[in-house]
Amino acid sequence: MRKRFWKIEYSITIFVIFAIVLLLIPSNFIASKEANYISKWNETFNKMEYIFTAMNAQADADIVKSFKHAKTNEQREELMIKLVKPYMRINEQDELTKKYTPHYMNGAKVNSKDEYYFDKVYLAENNIIVGLKDIKDSDIFHPGFLMMFDMNGTKAPNTWGKDIYGINIFVDGKITPIGTGWDIEKLKQDCSQNGTGISCSHYYRIGGEFKE
Repeated sequence: MRKRFWKIEYSITIFVIFAIVLLLIPSNFIASKEANYISKWNETFNKMEYIFTAMNAQADADIVKSFKHAKTNEQREELMIKLVKPYMRINEQDELTKKYTPHYMNGAKVNSKDEYYFDKVYLAENNIIVGLKDIKDSDIFHPGFLMMFDMNGTKAPNTWGKDIYGINIFVDGKITPIGTGWDIEKLKQDCSQNGTGISCSHYYRIGGEFKE
């Protein structure tokens, strides 16, 4: 009887350990994947800095004139994506036609009227989804374009601050991660399960703590 009781107790212990392992593995696996996306984002941002430096150096008078004469958001977006495409190895057929639904970190869907919604997205090299949006302002202190990058393409989670990050593009060709200039407390609040996650683009680059 005592031996039988020992076997039951042993079995329960093994079952509890197995259950704990099952709970921990997905969490650690997800954290590892998202940490990898952050690393990939840092590499992507560094590459974009180089690309825009090169674009500025090669920009001629005709390109500058074209942007000045562009009257609509769509025209400016077409001009900018045309400039970026060769550097990111994007072709016309790379425009994504299948359904792509991004979300904010708090779980809310990015709606078509939101500032961070992109009408057109493209599948670039290394399976990264790229989107570009004109938000032209009247001065050099505000970005003229937004650009987003989904680090693992159409695969989940398609969420800002997890696998989606972005940059501000200014009229003088300079770029900054979205969230640059935000107060640190505002960054912490936004880059959390209660926020949108858009500012994680900057928060993680300045050493902000990654949270699962």
